Amino acid sequence: MTTALHTRICDLFGVRYPIVQTGMGWVSGPRLTAATANAGGLGILASATMSYPELETAIRETRELTDAPFGVNLRADAPDVLDRVALLIRERVKVASFALAPKPELIARLKDAGVVVVPSVGARRHAEKVAGWGADAVVVQGGEGGGHTGPVPTTLLLPQVVDAVDIPVIAAGGFFDGRGLVAALAYGAAGIAMGTRFLLTSDSDVPDAVKQLYLGASVTDTVVTDALDGVPQRLLRTPFVDGLAGAGRTRRLARALRSAVAFQKLTGTPWRDMVREGLAMRRSHGLALSQVVLAANTPMLLKAAMVDGRPELGVMSTGQVSGLIDDLPGCAELIDRIMGQARSVLASFGGDVDAGV
Repeated sequence: MTTALHTRICDLFGVRYPIVQTGMGWVSGPRLTAATANAGGLGILASATMSYPELETAIRETRELTDAPFGVNLRADAPDVLDRVALLIRERVKVASFALAPKPELIARLKDAGVVVVPSVGARRHAEKVAGWGADAVVVQGGEGGGHTGPVPTTLLLPQVVDAVDIPVIAAGGFFDGRGLVAALAYGAAGIAMGTRFLLTSDSDVPDAVKQLYLGASVTDTVVTDALDGVPQRLLRTPFVDGLAGAGRTRRLARALRSAVAFQKLTGTPWRDMVREGLAMRRSHGLALSQVVLAANTPMLLKAAMVDGRPELGVMSTGQVSGLIDDLPGCAELIDRIMGQARSVLASFGGDVDAGV
């Protein structure tokens, strides 16, 4: 089947529509992932905030809710990444996505077992690297996106990457409707990936009071800051975030150490593994020791808002697109709406183009 809206990733992932729900920590659980999959998109479980047993349970819960393909987002630098990869292979998970590029050996192990490998990148050179290592597709997030993000907007980054690699490119950062899907396809992408738009659905387990804060935000109510974990990321602007940005180095490090203790208690991760992981992050990504310590802030401050419903004590990752969203549809309604609008936009282009005009 070859139509404008049935793209390479539809066949690669085994889904009906070229729409991906990204793996968001504390947000992309079995219910949201399965709802996306049942609606014809690719749902992705976020495993970075799960222990291994929790991930095992989450995969099986998702299987109980859907017969459709879905994915799992992994941290390539996690101490137990090989165990998690083995779990995905054993459970026949369709897609493994990565926020940080997995090494060639990890890509090969997954591909040999029939798992589709999809890293996320924010620069052309990173896309070229993972494509050369054998990745099956790549998610390209522009600066409008939520969480860790770069300075280049999607409209400039996407065509760069599309022209540089032969594998399917999935556009992320600023997408929420059918017009955006058609625009991404026009740039040469094979589909779109959305985080904030899926977070703001009735199938998301994020507390309703927190969702209302997102719905009340404008496109200028976000901030990109490195105050949280030493690496730039886009957050919803709140008094807490402003205070965090204004805090001194000693205060930030003290908070990060408390977060590390809380995360260790929550997940049961042995301290030796957390230290080993931190040292690996420092070597792999060139982080200063202070940045490695600050990284402990992210999961716990996200949990405070997204799980505990205490935004005054935590942070909310968001794309700028939150300022364009004003409702909470179910995933099925959302995807139907996007595809319907995309078909209407394409239909409006019908007819011959007069080359003399």
